[in-house]
Amino acid sequence: MHRIFKKSKQWHSEDFVETAHYWRYAASALTAAALSFSPLPAATAADNSNYPVKAISLLVGFSPGGSGDFVARAIAQYLSPALGQTIVVENRPGANGLIAASLTAAAKPDGYTLLVTTMGLTTNPHLYSTNKLDPVKDFTPITMIADVPNVLVTNPAIPGTDLQSFLDQLKVRDTPLSVATTGQAAPGHLASELLQRAAGVDFEFVAYRGSAPALTDVIAGHVDASMPTVVAALAGIKSGKLRAFAVTGSQRSPLLPDVPTFAELGVSTIGTASGWYGLVAPPGLPREIAEKLNHEIRKIMETPEIRDHFLTQGATPHTMTTTEMSDYLSEEYRHWGDIIRQSGIKASSQ
Repeated sequence: MHRIFKKSKQWHSEDFVETAHYWRYAASALTAAALSFSPLPAATAADNSNYPVKAISLLVGFSPGGSGDFVARAIAQYLSPALGQTIVVENRPGANGLIAASLTAAAKPDGYTLLVTTMGLTTNPHLYSTNKLDPVKDFTPITMIADVPNVLVTNPAIPGTDLQSFLDQLKVRDTPLSVATTGQAAPGHLASELLQRAAGVDFEFVAYRGSAPALTDVIAGHVDASMPTVVAALAGIKSGKLRAFAVTGSQRSPLLPDVPTFAELGVSTIGTASGWYGLVAPPGLPREIAEKLNHEIRKIMETPEIRDHFLTQGATPHTMTTTEMSDYLSEEYRHWGDIIRQSGIKASSQ
């Protein structure tokens, strides 16, 4: 531009040529700069609005045939038509769900890898030194799916016809109440831990590899009590081989409508130890995708067909907004971390 103005007002042909060259260069440079620095939200939003455009992988950290697998396959069955894409359930069992959680946390945040998870997402980091996954920071919370309440059951020979008389007799027992548990820091274990605090006594915890052998021993009188899921104990309760006192959770189980909640009976702290299933995605998932998944899942969970489908398995449909789910995971992570540390629960102790 120097050379254009350094001469007198009498311009020559080469000045016009240089000026033309300059403005053509400047226009090209400005166009290139505009293209390189222009934001892309419109294109991104358009891509997200078309989600999903291919099959979705739905990970679950448990083996086929279990309750976690049931929840994942039910969600896949009903969510697939709503999204217009195939949803493939992938079982990645191991380490109390940690393997599936780790794979999800490391996946691309594009909505094509999702995880059906449990309370273990909030308790595992406090149990396993190798697990540093934060349930909120390392995942995108989508929604709660269902609550899975536990029920306090005993052998009918154990004194107490209701929860209060049962708790009263614990204080005069000569030996600690033996309680069968089926997973380290699992909902039933944590509920039992809170129960002994409420009663002001110590339990003798006996570890089992599953609800079936645990309840078999309760019925046989080899152990006194247990806190299994409602569906696991239902047959024993209905047959009179097990006595049910109370259920965890905020409301009574439709499968046991005559059994009150702990909260109804004044032991509100135990109500928080209810099992649950939820849906999360890798961290950084675009908000539009998270909200779309949340909307569709909440909608299908309100249909009578899927509600009945879940209730028959002892799971009560219960959904949340993405914000509510984030807050819930954060509070569960803090709460159970305190309980686990105070109780001295270790991953290898059961």
